[in-house]
Amino acid sequence: MLGPWLHDWRRPQGRRCSFWATQLMAEALATLLRPRYLDLLVSSPALPLPVGSCSPEPEPLERFGRRFPLAPGRCLEEYGAFYVGGSEASTDLDLDPDLSRLLLGWAPGQPFFTCCPDTGQTQDEGVRAGRLRARRHYLVERARDARVVGLLAGTLGVARHREALSHLRNLAQAAGKRSYVLALGRPTPPKLANFPEMDVFVLLACPLGALAPQPSGGFFRPVLAPCELEAACNPAWPPSGLAPYLTHYADLLPGSPFHVPLPPPDSELWDTPDVSLITGELRPPPVWKPSNDPGCLALTLRPQLELAESSPAASFLSSRSWQGLQPRLGQTPVTGAVSGRRGIAIAYEDEGGS
Repeated sequence: MLGPWLHDWRRPQGRRCSFWATQLMAEALATLLRPRYLDLLVSSPALPLPVGSCSPEPEPLERFGRRFPLAPGRCLEEYGAFYVGGSEASTDLDLDPDLSRLLLGWAPGQPFFTCCPDTGQTQDEGVRAGRLRARRHYLVERARDARVVGLLAGTLGVARHREALSHLRNLAQAAGKRSYVLALGRPTPPKLANFPEMDVFVLLACPLGALAPQPSGGFFRPVLAPCELEAACNPAWPPSGLAPYLTHYADLLPGSPFHVPLPPPDSELWDTPDVSLITGELRPPPVWKPSNDPGCLALTLRPQLELAESSPAASFLSSRSWQGLQPRLGQTPVTGAVSGRRGIAIAYEDEGGS
């Protein structure tokens, strides 16, 4: 199975390779590949470690929901990848989430090959990885055009999830967007279709569930990862192609080496002209002030005392032709109960025969 791949893919510089498989298969493949590749990594899923467990070995690098036993001085961006898994029936539009995370986060300049166990055929995933990155860049543009963001609390048991929700809400507020936190469990198209006021959704989940499977035409609104909302709302975030694709929301929080703080309100980054690549219109700069600014508490006189509608969700509701039942409390006269019609809808008893 590995013969064609070993013959075609030659790595003279450094001979570094990293691949994924099950534990038994990984050990067997590593035995075959170590004579050829001097620097070989075998990754494992980043499952929670037992409480109180300690190991004399250094802690491995955790990326993409996996652990990589990197040697001191090594960098993951220097390695090529070989993924064993998937199925012959998988298509480009419905990839396995595990493979999608790896294709998005792996260094674009390094080779990435996959092997299907059903057929034993290998495939270069460079083209498919480019299509996936283009799809995620489109979702970032949708997030920049959005006015209302729905934050899906997909996890309530992973560490620092409250801090991550607060961070995402601050991001949306800084970019001039309104955000709503929704706890719906597993996101499905029928559940998210109940909130048409939302322009985009952001799924806050563990690294193994950060990329929700989105079949073609499934969800009413796109579902993004926290990293994509960070790229859309934080003007200090590196541009596309230079920023890493992070699948764990903890990498965006303070204390992480990938954390990029928001620029101050008076920074010129907020006033940089931005044009939507979807609508072609110029996006206005967001207007926001920090909560400790005394100017945000000042009262100003208005010429007319009118009700000002500032909620996009309420504005959307008012534009509907049917807004729900009206109680009309105290306006309906009280009457006694009467007997209703009896029978089926096609022939009630008081209608007679026809």
